[in-house]
Amino acid sequence: MKVAELLELRRQNWQELERLCDAVSRKRKKTLGAEMVLRFATLYRAACADLALSDAYQLPPNTVQYLHRLVGRAHNQLYRSRKFDFAAWGQLFLIDTPQKIFNDRCLQFVFVLFWGAFLFAGFLAYSANVWPSFASDLLGEKHLTDLKESFSRPAEHGVWGAKAGAAGFYIHHNAWIGLQCFVFSLLIVPGLVVLIFNAATLGATFGYMFRSEYADNFQTFVTAHGPFELTAIVLSAGAGLRMGWSILVTHGWRRLASLQIAAKESTPMIIAAVLLFVLAAFIEGFISPSSLSYTVKATVAILSTGALLFYFIALGFPRSTQRGIG
Repeated sequence: MKVAELLELRRQNWQELERLCDAVSRKRKKTLGAEMVLRFATLYRAACADLALSDAYQLPPNTVQYLHRLVGRAHNQLYRSRKFDFAAWGQLFLIDTPQKIFNDRCLQFVFVLFWGAFLFAGFLAYSANVWPSFASDLLGEKHLTDLKESFSRPAEHGVWGAKAGAAGFYIHHNAWIGLQCFVFSLLIVPGLVVLIFNAATLGATFGYMFRSEYADNFQTFVTAHGPFELTAIVLSAGAGLRMGWSILVTHGWRRLASLQIAAKESTPMIIAAVLLFVLAAFIEGFISPSSLSYTVKATVAILSTGALLFYFIALGFPRSTQRGIG
């Protein structure tokens, strides 16, 4: 076939694609209709093929340049950016995400286990009458001595650079804690052991220090960042357990497919945990060691707790048509 005949056959499609580009540029995608969109996509793919074969067909340079412009214009129309959909993002962050997190059975189990061990260990360490040596048996005498030494005097109120450095350190430290809880929880049993141990260690530390002579200094330092940090630990362990459990209980899926589904379900928990760890680190670096009064720090803790309760419980409370993720 001669080049002129080939051009004439293809030119009709190119001209139609040009007209569709004009139509698409004046309308929203939702108003185009499925038939027009399908025809547009078909002509676009054909023009791309024509451009790719232009050398083989020995098309004139001006025709090749024309095809470049046409394909570029059609591409921009087909994949043009959409306006920010506030409704869709609001649905995702204010409805879907908190409900997925609240209704996840693995996270509910981890929540009860962590706070049960934390409170029980805190009670035993605080109440010297029940088990007087509980804190030293669990934490060790050296650790208790180091704790008392650390909080024997109020926190030093460093300059801005020092506080920023501390915040960076806490971000790294908190990220390691979260990663440890997540990875071990993938193995289920080791994860539960590590979770209980960490919860008991933290609870015993709180209980012991709250009855020590340095309770005020300890309480002043840990109050502000505690809600975010402890919640992030629970979320990290819950996400890991969700993925680990999906390997054992596949609900009929292949194990890899089940793991992929669980990874998607765990994503909101992971994102929330990372965000809370970062927020806790900044509070721990800038507010906890500051000269602000305890009233201010307690207010930060109350507001933080209120925000967590509102987001994860008030927004996440199951609706009548929902069931928990087993």
